[in-house]
Amino acid sequence: MRKPVLLLVTLLSAVAGALAQKSLRPPDVRYEPSPPEVVRAMLELAGVTSRDVVYDLGCGDGRIVIAAAKEFGARGVGIDIDPQRIAESEENARKAGVAGRVRFRNEDLFEADISEATVVTLYLWPWVNLKLRPKLLRELKPGTRVVSHWHDMGDWKPDKEIEVSGRKIYLWRIPPRNEQPPR
Repeated sequence: MRKPVLLLVTLLSAVAGALAQKSLRPPDVRYEPSPPEVVRAMLELAGVTSRDVVYDLGCGDGRIVIAAAKEFGARGVGIDIDPQRIAESEENARKAGVAGRVRFRNEDLFEADISEATVVTLYLWPWVNLKLRPKLLRELKPGTRVVSHWHDMGDWKPDKEIEVSGRKIYLWRIPPRNEQPPR
């Protein structure tokens, strides 16, 4: 009796794991992690606190949401199209002791629900930022902070811009609906 139940549980776990690692389109950008000093500066520029939910779109190895949880007490959600990066992120969160404060989702960032975010972090290419901009303006609540490492948002001027280790970091706040830049 125990053997069939154990076999069934193992089989269901394997099926659930396979479904979680869904095959999506190729990534828009190659994986290139932000250096630790840039990660910290991004989170500080956004004013992250324990009340925040930090979303990292294109989360890679999870370092930004893990730092947000570990160093600032925030909750975090990492979204990446690459299932290998999601597995790596989950392992990194476990090792950092913050697995209970962060989640990682294997999703297309253009289709993912990001409405819960109070802070969104990006390290994408310029054309991806521009393509993502209408989604950010449409789905995020006014006041939500958006921080981008290296790339701006075209004619949407940042509220603040800093440089760390020769790298630009931009901050925007989602304006009220009636004051938004063109999408």
